[in-house]
Amino acid sequence: MDSALPTATLENWRQHPNSVWGFTHVDSLIPVASIPTALPVSPLPRGKPLDLARLAIVWAGSRRSAEAALAETYTDGFLVLKDGEVVAERLINQTAESRHIVFSVSKSITAALAGILVKDGKLDPEAPVSRYVPEVEGSAYADATVRHVLDMVVSIRFVEDYLDPLGDVARYRAAMGWNPPGTIASVDGINAFVVSLPKADLPHGRRFHYVSPNSDLLGWIIERAAGENFASLLSRLIWQPMHMAQDACITVDRHGAARTAGGICVSLGDLARFGEMMRLKGRFNGQRIVPEEWISDILHKGDHAQWSRGEMVNLFPDGRYRSKWYVPDPSSSVLCAIGIHGQWIYIDYEAGMVAVKQSSQPVPSDEALDNLTYAMFRAIADELR
Repeated sequence: MDSALPTATLENWRQHPNSVWGFTHVDSLIPVASIPTALPVSPLPRGKPLDLARLAIVWAGSRRSAEAALAETYTDGFLVLKDGEVVAERLINQTAESRHIVFSVSKSITAALAGILVKDGKLDPEAPVSRYVPEVEGSAYADATVRHVLDMVVSIRFVEDYLDPLGDVARYRAAMGWNPPGTIASVDGINAFVVSLPKADLPHGRRFHYVSPNSDLLGWIIERAAGENFASLLSRLIWQPMHMAQDACITVDRHGAARTAGGICVSLGDLARFGEMMRLKGRFNGQRIVPEEWISDILHKGDHAQWSRGEMVNLFPDGRYRSKWYVPDPSSSVLCAIGIHGQWIYIDYEAGMVAVKQSSQPVPSDEALDNLTYAMFRAIADELR
């Protein structure tokens, strides 16, 4: 890792090039809760190396190598597993120990916890949100179900525009402590922000509408259902049983509420371990972590009609979204978790492949770079079949 990389402040940590340092030093800028692991570490065995410099990607009428695509998409760290063995690894702007923020990949990790609680009988996806969080009375969530929250089909007035300095996301970031105090007026804390959001005109369940606060609410629901704080729960049910290599962490607001929609910071190898557990239908090192039926539900039960009415249909025209995971094409057995600035988990069940990517792309939501990254994953999967 280059020691000459610029550092960052709370004011500029998401702006390139400060983000290159900021994304691996979030705990120096924002309060966090620790997600401890347990020894011994589960090793990642090494397999036959994949030649990324030779592997060609044809995309948008041009040709480049996978290695070039990594540079073009501002990659900080990249790792590929084939049947659980490391076949490619690049640590560019981070070390193996760096805890890189994964933004909305946090949503997919959070939903895995929800699946465990469902299996344990502590959480009912069809129950009203108000059963677990009665504070939602008067908000968009007052008549929504947990399933509506899981699948991003809540009818709610919120615009997920990351670049509007005065919009919903700016007020949201002020509430969670991701921006300096006083930059924009907002409510005090994540939970207060969530319950301030009004309902839109459509009924719940009609269309996919990407709203990050839904996933902070999911974290709150999980805490109430389990009777335990989020960081402790994630550590006890996933991080420790999987014997991750590093403690993870998650950003919290001034009241200690976890930013489950986007605040998890995790090492590259541990992100790959989590992806491998999902590829193995919830098992890791022979131990059951997430219920298999929860993962099968993600793969097979998403509603394409809801997705097709949403604002992200151009990314995956045949796609679906279920329990905070993307199913790009139901015919190809691929599962994705995606975060802004270029964070990915890509799982191809047929190819036995897991790829994870941590990045510092300058534009939060860059459709061209997302499409190039997805093309790279597919080319690698084809090579590994």
